[in-house]
Amino acid sequence: MAQKNQTPAETTENAVSKFESLVNKYGKPISWVCIAALVIVAAVLAYNRWIAAPARQEAQGQMFNAEHYFVEGEYEKALNGDGNHLGFAQVIDEFGSKAGKSVYLYAGICALHMDLNQDAIDYLKKYDGSDEIQKGRALCCMGDAYVNLEDYRTALGCYYKAAALADNAYRATYLAKAALVEEELGNDAKALELYNEIEVKYAETAEGLEAAKNIARIQNK
Repeated sequence: MAQKNQTPAETTENAVSKFESLVNKYGKPISWVCIAALVIVAAVLAYNRWIAAPARQEAQGQMFNAEHYFVEGEYEKALNGDGNHLGFAQVIDEFGSKAGKSVYLYAGICALHMDLNQDAIDYLKKYDGSDEIQKGRALCCMGDAYVNLEDYRTALGCYYKAAALADNAYRATYLAKAALVEEELGNDAKALELYNEIEVKYAETAEGLEAAKNIARIQNK
């Protein structure tokens, strides 16, 4: 039997009737769910305002002197503090990432300069910033630490990942370091390919100016 077409008014009336039926059947559970959701939202807002935000502010304040030492090249004080002010390592221990994602990058670079290569790797692995330049720097520094540990294949992976992030002048540095590691691993043909790419694409960089010498050096082996 053909179904009778409903008028818009009848369709609306049916929809309202169904909704009222649902409210009568599930009204109390729905109310409790709404109340629970409001409590959760209120708790999150309170936590962010009274706990998380002050902790972030304190952590960032504690980093001020460490950043000053970092800029001055005093990496030991930047990492471990000066006896009166916290270094990046203590900031991480007390506040974690509340100080900002860059704290791991700072700490990793400091450790690398201090020849604490495994510590540098551990810090840098925790850096997960979104800035492509900083991500590239973190990967490059990890590569340097692995080179210092003579783990050349892992270092090579770090340099290639850094080079893949963006096509900018920093890429020439990452490719040049990758080329040196390729040479160390006996892959002269791949190293030559990288030096040629640097010479063509990044001629005005320091690595680009050195590329011709490196190409000649490999060809004359």
